[in-house]
Amino acid sequence: MVSLASPTVKELVKNALAEDIGPGDLTTDSLISPEKTITASYNSREDGIIAGLPLLKIIFSELEPEINVVTYFDDGDKVLSGQKIAQVSGNAGAILKGERLSLNFLQRMSAIATLTNKFQEATSPYKARICATRKTCPNFRIFEKYSVCAGGGSPHRYGLYDGVMIKDNHISALGSIKQAVAIARAKIPHTAAIEVETESIDQVKEALEAGVDIIMLDNMPVETMKEAVNLINGRVITEASGTVSLDNVNKIASSGVDYISTSAITAKAGIMDMGLDV
Repeated sequence: MVSLASPTVKELVKNALAEDIGPGDLTTDSLISPEKTITASYNSREDGIIAGLPLLKIIFSELEPEINVVTYFDDGDKVLSGQKIAQVSGNAGAILKGERLSLNFLQRMSAIATLTNKFQEATSPYKARICATRKTCPNFRIFEKYSVCAGGGSPHRYGLYDGVMIKDNHISALGSIKQAVAIARAKIPHTAAIEVETESIDQVKEALEAGVDIIMLDNMPVETMKEAVNLINGRVITEASGTVSLDNVNKIASSGVDYISTSAITAKAGIMDMGLDV
C-alpha cells in the first residue's frame, strides 16, 4: 500500500497550506483572538469509505503542534452518514485555517476510496483486482494512489520509473512488440517487469513469444479477452483496460483476467460530503 508517512507528503501539505493561507488568513486573523480555543468534529454527511485521516495530524502539526487530533476510524473503514469521523481541539485560529484544506483532502480521498470499493465489489465473484492508472491530478498522485488502496484496489505503476509498459505508440515507433521487448530487456534491470499493451489475439501471441511478464488486453471485446486469457493460460499476468465502468466491470472480470485498470476510480470520483462542525 502507498504510504503517507514520507517527506514528500509533508512537503505537499506545506505547499497546499501556503497556497491557501499565503501571508495570513485575513478573516480569522481579524476576528479570532490568538488565545481562543475550540473543539470541532469532522462529520460524515453520506455513506462511504474513509481515506486521508493521517493527514489531519500532518496538517495541524504544521499550523500548531499542540492541537489535539483524535480519529474514530481507520482509513479503509466504512462510515455512515451522520457519524463522527474525527475531532480536533486547541487553538481556534489554527483549526479554522486548516479547516478547508483538511476537508479537501478527506473529501477527495474518501470519494476515490469509495468509488474504488464499488468497482472492486462489482467484480465479485471473479478474481480480478481493480487498479488505478497514471491519469491522476498533478501533484496529487500519491494521495490518489493511497486512496485506491484504502478502497481495496491496487495502485498499479506509481510512475514511469517503476515498471516498463510498452504501449501502442512505442510499438509503432519500433515496428513490433518483439523488437520493443528485446530492446527494453537488454537495458533494464533483471528485476524489472515488462508489460505490453495488446489489441488483438495476434499481438497477444507475439507478446508471449517475446517473453513479457504482463499482458494488457486493451479495449478488447469480452469474448476476445476470454480467448486471450485461455491462450495465456496463467503463463503471465493479465490485465484488462479501456472504457471500464461500473456497468461493464463484472462482465470484464468474467473473462478471467487478473487485473482491471481504470482511470474512472480517480477521474470520476468527485467528493464525499462531510463537514467540520465547531
